Parts: sequence; C-alpha cells; structure tokens
Amino acid sequence: MAENLTLARPYAEAAFELARAGGSLEPWEQALARMAQVANDPQMQQCIGNPKFSAEQLAQLFIDVSGKLADQAKNFVHVLVDNERLPVLPQIHELFVRLKNAHDGVKQAQVTSAFPLEDTALKKLIAELEPRFKCKLEATVSVDPELIGGVRVAVGDEVIDASVRGKLATMAAALKA
Repeated sequence: MAENLTLARPYAEAAFELARAGGSLEPWEQALARMAQVANDPQMQQCIGNPKFSAEQLAQLFIDVSGKLADQAKNFVHVLVDNERLPVLPQIHELFVRLKNAHDGVKQAQVTSAFPLEDTALKKLIAELEPRFKCKLEATVSVDPELIGGVRVAVGDEVIDASVRGKLATMAAALKA
C-alpha cells in the first residue's frame, strides 16, 4: 500500500495542479472517482494485466468504460497506461482528495457512533465541531455498538471520545488511581 501511494503521488499532484490551474477541482475529483472505480473492477484488472491489449486499446477501453471524460482527463489516462499506472488510480484519487481538501481548508472527521446517526443529528454535530477545529469538516460515519452510547470523533490526530464506553474507561482509570 505504501509503495502504491509513492507511485501515485506524482500523478495525483500533477492532476491536482492541472485541475487547480483550470479551476476544475470538483470535475477532476468526480472523474478520478469514476476512474478509480473502473480500475478496481475485477474485469478491468484482467484487461489491464492482459498483454494482448496494446496501450492504445487499453486506454480507449478504459476511457469508454469511465464515461464522459474531459480531454485533459483522457490524456491523463493515456499517460497512466503508458507508464503502467492504471492499477494505482484508487490511490491517485485518494491523494487528490487530500490535496483538494488541504487547498479548500477541509479536514476529514471520522465519526463513530453506537447507533446510526440521522442526517440532522450529524449536521448539528459537525456544526458544533467546526469552530473547535477552525475548519470545515467532512464526516465519514461508522457504527460501533461496543461504544454503548454517544460518539467518538477523530479529526487528524485529535480524538474526542464522548462515548459511554470511553467515559466508563476514564472512570475505571480514576478509581484505580
């Protein structure tokens, strides 16, 4: 995985610079997301590894399957095919999103809840957290029944544990001290 990120980094940075210069960060992100899905498809992976496909045939097949792509994105696919980097497209997309978020001042928040959160509750939680972190947050929500109740929020290396399980652990540690 780390090796794939190393291979993907220059391509993600190049795509980001192209998108930023053209004022098309969002369309590029959407295109890279589609291309990453296509690259992850088992049938496409067989085609990528098939020596019977020429570079031009593989690029054209990939472009056709990926849906409508801008000319720069099509050229990007050709570069990836020529350098045998189609398999790292998911990592390219991941790194591109990180670069875009850093550019936009957005951080990822991993919210873990004991129960599924309704949209209104999640929006309220994020609205309360954004002033604390002094940035816009995009939340990824997961459910962990072992929390018993409450939520656990991780933004970067900072964690806010407002779960019942976390409070019980804190009380247990205080009682032992």
